[in-house]
Amino acid sequence: MTGSPRRTLVATALALLAAVAPLTSLAGAAPGAPAAAADAPAQLDLATSRAQWIDKNTVAWDVQGDASSQELVYARDGRLTLKDGELAGEGRRIRLAPADGGLTEAQRKKYPHLKDYAAFTVDPRDRDRIRHALTGQVVATRSGADGTLLAATGVQTQGILDDLYSATATKAALGPQFRDGRPTLALWAPTAQSVSLELDGKRVAMRRDDASGVWSVAGGRSWSGQQYRYVVKVWAPSVQKVVTNKVTDPYSTALTADSRRSIAVDLDDPRLAPKGWERLKKPKATPLRDAQIQELHIRDFSVEDRTARHPGQYLAFTDKASDGMKHLRKLAKSGTSYVHLLPAFDIGTIPERAADQAAPDCDLTAPGPDSEEQQACVTKTAAKDAYNWGYDPLHYTVPEGSYASDPAGTRRTVEFRQMVQGLNGSGLRTVMDVVYNHTVASGQADKSVLDKIVPGYYQRLLPDGTVATSTCCANTAPENAMMGKLVVDSLVTWAKEYKVDGFRFDLMGHHPKANILAVRKALDALTVGKDGVDGKKIVLYGEGWNFGEIADDARFVQATQKNMAGTGIATFSDRGRDAVRGGGPFDEDPGVQGFASGLFTDPNASKANGTPAEQKARLLHYQDLLKVALTGNLSAYTFTDSAGKRVKGSEVDYNGAPAGYAAAPGDALSYADAHDNESLYDALAFKLPADTTAAERSRMQVLAMATATLAQGPSLSQAGSDLLRSKSLDRNSYDSGDWFNALQWNCRAGNGFGRGLPPAADNKDKWPYGKPLLTSTSLTPGCAEINGTSAAYQDLVKLRATEPAFSLTTTARVQSHLTFPLSGTPAETPGVITMQLGNLMVIFNATPEPQKQSVTLPKGATYSLHPTQAKGADEVVKSASYERGSDTFDVPARSVAVFERD
Repeated sequence: MTGSPRRTLVATALALLAAVAPLTSLAGAAPGAPAAAADAPAQLDLATSRAQWIDKNTVAWDVQGDASSQELVYARDGRLTLKDGELAGEGRRIRLAPADGGLTEAQRKKYPHLKDYAAFTVDPRDRDRIRHALTGQVVATRSGADGTLLAATGVQTQGILDDLYSATATKAALGPQFRDGRPTLALWAPTAQSVSLELDGKRVAMRRDDASGVWSVAGGRSWSGQQYRYVVKVWAPSVQKVVTNKVTDPYSTALTADSRRSIAVDLDDPRLAPKGWERLKKPKATPLRDAQIQELHIRDFSVEDRTARHPGQYLAFTDKASDGMKHLRKLAKSGTSYVHLLPAFDIGTIPERAADQAAPDCDLTAPGPDSEEQQACVTKTAAKDAYNWGYDPLHYTVPEGSYASDPAGTRRTVEFRQMVQGLNGSGLRTVMDVVYNHTVASGQADKSVLDKIVPGYYQRLLPDGTVATSTCCANTAPENAMMGKLVVDSLVTWAKEYKVDGFRFDLMGHHPKANILAVRKALDALTVGKDGVDGKKIVLYGEGWNFGEIADDARFVQATQKNMAGTGIATFSDRGRDAVRGGGPFDEDPGVQGFASGLFTDPNASKANGTPAEQKARLLHYQDLLKVALTGNLSAYTFTDSAGKRVKGSEVDYNGAPAGYAAAPGDALSYADAHDNESLYDALAFKLPADTTAAERSRMQVLAMATATLAQGPSLSQAGSDLLRSKSLDRNSYDSGDWFNALQWNCRAGNGFGRGLPPAADNKDKWPYGKPLLTSTSLTPGCAEINGTSAAYQDLVKLRATEPAFSLTTTARVQSHLTFPLSGTPAETPGVITMQLGNLMVIFNATPEPQKQSVTLPKGATYSLHPTQAKGADEVVKSASYERGSDTFDVPARSVAVFERD
């Protein structure tokens, strides 16, 4: 503190007086006090929240310079305002003192993004006011010695709320809890001034537990099945006033149509269990490292399947005779183990009643294959139609209503369970795509739930107090104890009550690693005897991307690719995907080629690919990336790269990051395409030379998928990719309706290509590239190509599932069993990867010509084409051969051949 002793005494006296009296103004110079320093910046903005109350002792604030006093001012009525540079309104004070040395080491570790903030200690005499202060508006102020207000801002309170309440609140049972048919409803709302229950139109008082901040009320049997909402009176920083919100239960287990009311439902009620539910027999669990996964959207699956009796619904998976279910059973028989369902929780962007859903009002089949008309018509109704991928969570633990035969009430519960039964009965386990990293809305928006109950807590806030939106929506903050608890509680409910066999986390890197490990621990505790499921057999994987306000562990140790290695929870690996396709998802020119799209060996006309020498160099580097991917993206695996240098997987460059990051097979999930970005067929449409025939495109599709299928660790394929699925070049079809998204199970209906130019919003810059392709006959496959692709893919899945060499359990075993014998030698062929795996020799020939690969083998070794391929559906690959005298493998063009040592 600077200034004369007199100035300090005056300021201290003013602070003591203010601490015990209501305020009408904090500003106003003391008589005879000198003016504030001329260079002191005025930071007066109550609409922002730049101070952070991190625990009961400490406020962190990004301020510099000295001030004579710091205070928290709070007002239950929320009427503190700034007027003429002064703080006006009736409020109470909590005194603060600068903390010598700033935040403690422990605080910096917990809040690394605040490490350079100034720290202020709450006066011990005022700590009894904290809980009351948190139920209203809180403002942080700094004043000069003359009383001039130097800074005033709102206060973020998520840290102090966790410090005060989480130890008890995290143990609380929230939402509807039933005992002997009688429900108790509980809501965590520690900052609320009051909470009551609106039950079937009537208000019921709720009781607050001061230790946990949980409000609860017990009801009678008559409450079962009743509609309810909570009425929460609370300070809302987003609108700068105290509001009374009528809001659904974030722990809802059932909802009315369009999520307008929660319904008090006991998920253990026998009436909600379909026949055979308690005795449901699941397919044998496949370990994650061996998982072969089909990624599937519920509506896509059946909405255009004329053989389905329940198009677009959960019940379509009970239609055993439909083309879609027949195809899934074929995949299961070949070795596919899981169906990964795109989000199926309550979605905020689809009208749930069919009568409220819009549909395109034009004949979409009339315009030409390269017309703009289809996308224009689809776009007009996109916001109100029945379609969305579903990454718009409204309620996390209730099935989406638009997929049910009746969205009102519990039909969605019963029919979701029937869907799980249908998939399990077809030999497939069920994975749910879950989206806990953001909500569909925040603040006082109509579809905001969490933020209306505890404003500023469940959403992740930026330094100024605004909600972070790096996920393209309102980010949540699972680093906060009660959001982390919600994630765990929700997933346990899906596992126990819906018998879901796995979870895929959207943008998992936006979660703390600790949160995902807490999920794993909670699931592992589930047992068949106690809970009806074996939680240890539930698989977990997610997107470990590193970006946004939490990138590089800025706020916590993230659940990213590198950090999740060794946990048994897999992350998607983009290394192999980009190498096999070429370029990246956001290239200005979509013609950038890769290993399976003709780079160097079958060049297209795009100048973005560079000179032949540049293409060759990039192709060989892509081959190194694929070699690492084939090991399971292992960090410590060593091999000779294409330049002849001995390297670890972690030393191979992927856009400035290590290509290899996994500690063991199963840490990385391989894929060539998923719902994001162009489908594999459409990517190859952009990248392969325009005159590539449909038959050749089919072969390149199989080759590209094989790089993921035949890798160590799990692999995922977008449903329909084995049928050459196209979305008419749409790179982001999340809201493109059935026209661009629906799966075609019958080859006579085509593969979806040529349905017009894709929607302008995300694709118009690529229209000049796409327009000539959409009319090309070589890009319109027939039944021979569609069915042939699927049959060849199924052979590879079967081969992968039945050969133990593809299921190595440790880095050491991969190191000793898997080699690339020609890598880095003069015999390495651009466009060809030769992989020796135990008694197998796997050769990926991505070139348009047959290739011979001569390998030094032990004396007397002989090989022949693997029986699965020799007796399989791909007639071309059957010509692959081994010449014993020269140890040469002869592989046809655009083929992957697997040879077995005799």
